[in-house]
Amino acid sequence: MAGSASVVSATALPRQADALAPAIREFRLVAAPGQSSLVGAAHPETPVWTYNGQTPGPEIRVRQGERVRLLVENRLPEETTVHWHGVRVPNAMDGVPHLTQAPIGVGETFAYEFACEDAGTFWYHPHQRSHAQVGRGLSGPFIVEEREPYPVDRDVTWMLGDWRLLKDASISDDFGAMHDVSHAGRIGNTVTVNGAVMDSFAVRAGERIRLRLVNAANARVFGLIFEGHAPRIVALDGHPVAPHEPEDGRVLLGPAMRIDVVIDMTGKPGSRFKVVDAFYKGLEYRLLDLGYADDSLGSVRTTPIPVLTANPVPEPNLALARRHDVVLGGGMMGMMAGALVHGEVMDARTMMRHGLAWAINGVAATGHVHEPMATLERGSTNILALRNETAWWHPMHLHGHTFRVLSRNGLPTRHREWQDTVLVRPRETVEIAFVADNPGDWMFHCHVLEHQAGGMMGTIRVA
Repeated sequence: MAGSASVVSATALPRQADALAPAIREFRLVAAPGQSSLVGAAHPETPVWTYNGQTPGPEIRVRQGERVRLLVENRLPEETTVHWHGVRVPNAMDGVPHLTQAPIGVGETFAYEFACEDAGTFWYHPHQRSHAQVGRGLSGPFIVEEREPYPVDRDVTWMLGDWRLLKDASISDDFGAMHDVSHAGRIGNTVTVNGAVMDSFAVRAGERIRLRLVNAANARVFGLIFEGHAPRIVALDGHPVAPHEPEDGRVLLGPAMRIDVVIDMTGKPGSRFKVVDAFYKGLEYRLLDLGYADDSLGSVRTTPIPVLTANPVPEPNLALARRHDVVLGGGMMGMMAGALVHGEVMDARTMMRHGLAWAINGVAATGHVHEPMATLERGSTNILALRNETAWWHPMHLHGHTFRVLSRNGLPTRHREWQDTVLVRPRETVEIAFVADNPGDWMFHCHVLEHQAGGMMGTIRVA
């Protein structure tokens, strides 16, 4: 366990029946205000919100198949929850305020408990006023290791954060600004890796590294280029995929997405190579350098990068699938004249006055509890055809389930990847398929958190 969260294994199993039950790994997270040196000693520390006094929160590592109990204590000045992003948890453990649980009040503690069925890279964050609480620093990595160790020299996590800082290094308090809501979201001016602006990341020649990339930003899309190296993608949103090079050389992560890459360190001892974020044209910047030590670990590996073991996700039966059209509308430069809000038609100008700018199938959502956009029979296969009619990118996240990405603009995807958050480009149509096997009401929303707050969310009921 890396970080400061406590780890307690259940030891007292007095009854014979309990002796057959798996031990429960217990962790404690305290959400509270704190200070963090995001931009180094030359600037003041930044007031942030933390888990266990740090941002990002402690990395929680467990083994596939283990059961965990996570006690979350709220010492913030407002209510909160924790959502275990990408982990297929029971509905009551999903962390959505008023939909799956009452918010955790100030001074209260809530116990989350679930089994970790899937191995992979996941993360945790609040869903109560998430655009502000995540923007103030509340997030952390949740890693479920495979039952058998993956053959690499190092397993490393990079939590990518994006901050809007003022000159005194404090966080700008303009959360929910309408320009952000109606455009690309809250994109900051400072990017951190594991909570700090980093100059370099130390490597050794001959190493093979598994790098777990987590995009914890409110809205920033990353397109990472590893100068002089050839990363191979081995997992998307925690789930295995055939090892392959990223399209056009960029490792593309929308908000909330995770990508595991394997990189062979082929540089010479003492050399340095840039890692560049080149997603936004004309705004490219150096994230950090890969800094080689003066000694070598050995010769570069020539063995193929192995495929990870598949997770037990039910395979969709496409022959029996039910199709649902999902239209994403709104935003500046959009054509949406208005939308349904609480069952009544509201014109676009009035929507803006109420902080709303987006809709799914013509409905702009407020809060987390509303009529489901679809009711699915448990065990059924469903295809969601996501049509983005806006001028903006939308990472669409489905809670409680993992889906296959079938096609983009009618063309089959090369890897038929399993994901829980799919990045939909402007004017693009993406088809995803999943088995509705987890009962309850589940959020479906854009993970540009300002877009979610501005109406781009709904619920899907599995009954």
